[in-house]
Amino acid sequence: MAIIVDLDTRLVVQGLTGSEGRFHGLRNRAYGTNLVAGVTPGKGGQDVEGVPVFDTVAEAVAEAGANTSLIFVPARFAPDAIYEAVDAGIGTVICITEHIPAHEMLRVYTYSRPKGVTLIGPNCPGVLSPGKANVGIIPAEVFAPGSIGLVSRSGTLTYQIGYEVAQRGLGNSTIVGIGGDPVVGSSFIDVLERFEADPETKYVVLVGEIGGDEEEKAARYVAEHMSKPVFSYIAGFSAPPGKTMGHAGAIISGSSGTAAAKKDALEAVGIKVGTTPTEVAELVVAAARN
Repeated sequence: MAIIVDLDTRLVVQGLTGSEGRFHGLRNRAYGTNLVAGVTPGKGGQDVEGVPVFDTVAEAVAEAGANTSLIFVPARFAPDAIYEAVDAGIGTVICITEHIPAHEMLRVYTYSRPKGVTLIGPNCPGVLSPGKANVGIIPAEVFAPGSIGLVSRSGTLTYQIGYEVAQRGLGNSTIVGIGGDPVVGSSFIDVLERFEADPETKYVVLVGEIGGDEEEKAARYVAEHMSKPVFSYIAGFSAPPGKTMGHAGAIISGSSGTAAAKKDALEAVGIKVGTTPTEVAELVVAAARN
């Protein structure tokens, strides 16, 4: 199986005619993702290397059967792009765009969530199910198919851990980059729930970072609802309080959100936490081989 994206994914790229949308959309297609359409208002009737371009997402759904949207549009237009995809009946929306204001994402979240839409991002690398589909900017060539699910707030750390796993002869079922902004469409818990229900996923790696309490919430969820072994890595042990580190959500406020506090919460429920990306990869590979 896999989660979120798979062989049934029919992808429309909102912003396919732009440089970033074109580059990554065509890379996704080259990997094997079924890229069926692009959307750029005013450019309907054109094509990008054989991929038809429509003026609206509704047309891409009606004429090309799109069921998943990948958003590569500037931040000032991205919320409206998400609304358009949701209103067109798209079931999975993956937004790569960064710098969307948190108050805008709150509106997007409260609009899309009740409709049952799977929203990943913004400010995320996307979703990859190795051997099936790649939707986003994840460098799929460093990953291999396997049984280890990976969910992360960080793109770069996701790539490194996936690479380390592949170098040791194992692979991933699905890699999900949920994004590092204060407000994102899907939480750790949303993705953990899917991994728990996925028969292809046997082990799970959770990659967190400083700021907020999502990792602590995930720890409680794992303790109460998950039967599969979960491993973790937390970035930011040397981060100074009050300074944003990389992501808008990666900031320690007062005494909360520290890497040490997150590590303690995870270990308290039996989750092994690696001190480096390499160590967490070694921990999960060792478990998978035993």
